Amino acid sequence: MIFITAKFEVRPESVEEWPTIAGPFTEATRAEPGCLWFDWSRSLDASNEFVLVEAFADDAAGAHHVGSDHFKAAQRDLPPHLASTPKIISTTVPGTGWSELGELAVAG
Repeated sequence: MIFITAKFEVRPESVEEWPTIAGPFTEATRAEPGCLWFDWSRSLDASNEFVLVEAFADDAAGAHHVGSDHFKAAQRDLPPHLASTPKIISTTVPGTGWSELGELAVAG
């Protein structure tokens, strides 16, 4: 699977609206064939930083995502709300989902 993590530094005036601003892109991406997940979180250390964790089944799904109309719309619509260019890590890893973190297993 293609596993991607990206950090978005959002302008102060857009922070509270970021989930709404990114909403159409998020919904459309989650509906793509081959999208395994597309999840946003807000940093505990920097209140204007959002972290996106996403995964696609394979290179074809990733290529479809980058070529989609909603990706092109995001390229146009999201940057005005950003304070800097997002940082990204993208890699291919084996598997198709999350594994349990055994070192923190919950007894049960």
